[in-house]
Amino acid sequence: MDYLYSLYDALISINVPNDKARAVVDAMERDMATTMATKADLQLLTQELKSEISLVRKDMELLSTNMSVRLGSMLMLGLGLLFAALKLT
Repeated sequence: MDYLYSLYDALISINVPNDKARAVVDAMERDMATTMATKADLQLLTQELKSEISLVRKDMELLSTNMSVRLGSMLMLGLGLLFAALKLT
């Protein structure tokens, strides 16, 4: 939090009244505490994203398998109809 003291000193050096300089520093400190992410927040987010990505990968693998089975089934059905039509002619 040294930067807050530096900010306070900088405001005082340009003749900003003490109470207003302190109000600026307090407001900045409150905003930073509520809106900025900490290292722990980012690590938690990283873990959540990794778990979500693994779930998406599993879903994609399942969909890929599903599509392969359906495509194979349609191909076999199409070939069966083709050979049946050829046999009839």
